[in-house]
Amino acid sequence: MASQQSVALITGAGSGIGKASALALAKAGMAIAVLGRTADELEKTAEEIRHSGGKALALVADVSNDEQMRGAVKQLMKAFGRLDVVVANAGVNGVWAPIDDLTPEEWDSTIAINLRGTYLTLHLTVPHLKAGGGGSIIVVSSINGTRTFTTPGATAYTATKAGQVAMVQQLALELGRHKIRVNAVCPGEIETQIDANTALRGEEETAIPVEWPEGQVPITDGRPGRSEDVADLIVFLASEKSRHITGTPIWIDGGQGLLR
Repeated sequence: MASQQSVALITGAGSGIGKASALALAKAGMAIAVLGRTADELEKTAEEIRHSGGKALALVADVSNDEQMRGAVKQLMKAFGRLDVVVANAGVNGVWAPIDDLTPEEWDSTIAINLRGTYLTLHLTVPHLKAGGGGSIIVVSSINGTRTFTTPGATAYTATKAGQVAMVQQLALELGRHKIRVNAVCPGEIETQIDANTALRGEEETAIPVEWPEGQVPITDGRPGRSEDVADLIVFLASEKSRHITGTPIWIDGGQGLLR
């Protein structure tokens, strides 16, 4: 029997924006399924939620793997019986390199996690949102590929981030009749661990020299934003307070993208 409590699934929830979003949505009263590839990180997130009196389920899966994702969503539905909010956050920076140096394997790896992973997350969860009478999908994109294009060698990454926003706008129309809202958050520089999955080479061949104004993020005197800043926006988009917002990319970069 389905719980009366709203349920949210957050991918890439072991750290950074995903973890902050999971904690914030739990604080807002939702039961939380945290999904990712690193079991110990996920369990820490889940345990923090439980410690604060919330309900949490850790799901170990690679978002680009169809079989693993099917198993994870099945496990979620068995545990909670419903799904109301999906935060498609899992992603990597991948390899940043000149286009003539970037290998097909490196390209495919970034596309697989960032775009195929988003597709699989939505492909497998939308039927449950429809069955529940609606819900909210939030895709975590980036200012890269949507507002700025100055990151050296980030062709594969920016293509996936632009692709995510196109998916959001396409699906907002497709899913509107099912009372499912679909939006994108596009963070600028945020203090997360995503740099741990970035490989940069040939920067001198692709970087465009620019003299920046003092500090990259105007509203914080150059300091990066925090994961919690993005999580607060995700909580809003997951709630009824954003009931008339769909198909919308929202940049959360402290004005950083306007400098570029």
